[in-house]
Amino acid sequence: PPPPPASSVKKVLLCCLFLIILLAFPIASQAQATPVPTVPPRLSNPTVMAACGLPATYAGFTSASSTTTFNMTADCHFDNWEVQTGWPFLRFESGTFTINGNGFSIIGPTNGYAIIVGLPTADTTAVLNLNNVTIQGAGRSGADSSAVLAQRGASLNGRNIIFRENTGASAVTAYQGGKIYLEDVQFISNSKTFSTLSRGSAAAVIFGGRPAAETVLSITNAVFEGHTAVSDPSVLSNTRGTLELHGCIVERDNQGTFIVSAPNSVTTDNRSDAACLALTPKPKKKKEKVPTAVPTSTPRPQIAATHVALQAATGATFRTTFGLDSGVHFRQLDGAGIGIQSIIDAGYLEAFDVWGYVEQGVEVCFSQVGRVVFLDARTSPRAIVPLESTVANGQTCVSINSPGSLVLLPN
Repeated sequence: PPPPPASSVKKVLLCCLFLIILLAFPIASQAQATPVPTVPPRLSNPTVMAACGLPATYAGFTSASSTTTFNMTADCHFDNWEVQTGWPFLRFESGTFTINGNGFSIIGPTNGYAIIVGLPTADTTAVLNLNNVTIQGAGRSGADSSAVLAQRGASLNGRNIIFRENTGASAVTAYQGGKIYLEDVQFISNSKTFSTLSRGSAAAVIFGGRPAAETVLSITNAVFEGHTAVSDPSVLSNTRGTLELHGCIVERDNQGTFIVSAPNSVTTDNRSDAACLALTPKPKKKKEKVPTAVPTSTPRPQIAATHVALQAATGATFRTTFGLDSGVHFRQLDGAGIGIQSIIDAGYLEAFDVWGYVEQGVEVCFSQVGRVVFLDARTSPRAIVPLESTVANGQTCVSINSPGSLVLLPN
């Protein structure tokens, strides 16, 4: 037969090419499609932790949890939950828990809370003890959130904590009956990116419809430095809860008013002077434990300049593993500073408060002979712990590696 016309061949070729394109297009589109984000599971009372010592993904804990103490061994990075923003990375709903940061950091998430203690709609007695850690880079830019929140009757007891470069409405918030007690803390360069007078860039007490006395934020020994706000600038805010400031309170280089508060705020027993400027060093990474030398009659090392006056006034001596300029602080206490009536009634002879980088190992020698009890700052109220002591040259010496008060009592 004669060959087909050239025009017919062209038509057939064009049809084949068109079919090839149609078949190839869905495959190419499918290959380039963005995968749907996977929501990580919200673990309930997990027992397996990430390498840093905290859960690897979003987790909630109740009194049924078999894990109640977490010891951090590295910085923990809390990644964002890309689908469900605003959730806390860790929520403690009931029971008592402890996080020992050992000088490491909890970093993020940047789209929500790092830690919430309590429930949003039900009262609870949940308690979180948070020690020696930095909370950094949490919150939601331009949104109403905090790095750490205690609410609805729950309690947070924190010591030796740095809240650094968090965003949202405030770094730490007591809300609707939540109670927060912080000691030896730093608030550094937190940014209030949510416009509201009811929040401060560092900390806030939110009344939230509960009796004012039920919402408490109490801070003892703190530095507030370098805070900013998009509007309504303030560092601390109280909308009818109880705000208490005690001890050394240092405020510097912040934007706006330091405290915006209601009439029932309590700001007592605080000062800002030269003696406070070295307060609360950055938590240091955990060091290998160094044995404390047994006290002898040999002369003790020269006390650093900042402790000369205290030594001269009391006759006590102090020694730390890494030197007296390594971030440990001492303060003489009177009966009000001790705060436990049974100890006061026992006729105490002398008392000192010790805070800062105490984990390195600290020795305190009283100028008299007696027995020593330790008031542990890691518990609220402070637990009373008898300490073993050594008597040498008329001095009673004890060693500690956690902050608290040392009280000398008659034998």
